[in-house]
Amino acid sequence: MTFPVYISLGSLKIPPHLVFETLAYAVAFRVYLLLRKRRGDRLGDGDRWWMIAAAAMGAVVGSKVLYWFEDPAMMFAHWRDPLYLMGGKTIVGALIGGLFAVEVAKRHLGITRRTGDLFAVPLCVGIAIGRVGCFLTGLEDHTSGIATTLPWGVNFGDGLARHPTQLYEIVFALTSGVFLSKRMQRPFVSGDLFKIFMVLYFAFRLTCDFLKPDVRLFLGMSSIQWACVAMLAYYSPDWLHWLNPSLRRKRSKQVANVGEALNRDVGAVQ
Repeated sequence: MTFPVYISLGSLKIPPHLVFETLAYAVAFRVYLLLRKRRGDRLGDGDRWWMIAAAAMGAVVGSKVLYWFEDPAMMFAHWRDPLYLMGGKTIVGALIGGLFAVEVAKRHLGITRRTGDLFAVPLCVGIAIGRVGCFLTGLEDHTSGIATTLPWGVNFGDGLARHPTQLYEIVFALTSGVFLSKRMQRPFVSGDLFKIFMVLYFAFRLTCDFLKPDVRLFLGMSSIQWACVAMLAYYSPDWLHWLNPSLRRKRSKQVANVGEALNRDVGAVQ
């Protein structure tokens, strides 16, 4: 296989990243609509579309800002170059930007209930599909790993067998999607599905990015890894509850008590 692997459409050769990123958005949104139809939504259409708009705008901004700080020296050297400033993005930044944009929009609209659970599985699907494009793009996408002697190392064109970190993320995203789909079939505290996704993803990126040749800013970690550390700290009250046996039992009772109420709410919206 020669990288990048272009997608042929007649005489056209389309960059794989463009194809699979577009496909990721389209399929993830269809999965979201399917889940919303099947499970209902505790938000009305108007509020839900405001949340989607806020998440999309926040994701665009967050993905760019964190990308700029992946290599601060490079960013300051090219801060007047619009092509450089518009040329990259990162999923971690998109998730962070989308999260806080939604929280700001909820406060503005007076929405107090959790709104992210319906997005957990679609995000897994979108990430898995999008990373196929990253893998097929090869070195140009800057998502491949460091050199390895493991038998599944991939030569992306520079003569080195590298960790196919894009494939690692695809496996992670699909596994997480299956887990969250099954978890969705049982009663859960509103907001937990999205929180579980976020904690799992940030923990994965924190560890997996040690296999990438990123610029290390402090203590041997990249800006993306430090962003993951910050978000894991942000969610620490939740994952500490999940890991503590006594608090987990208390949470299970809470789930049992609110399960019927949640189902009634969903049924009413349906």
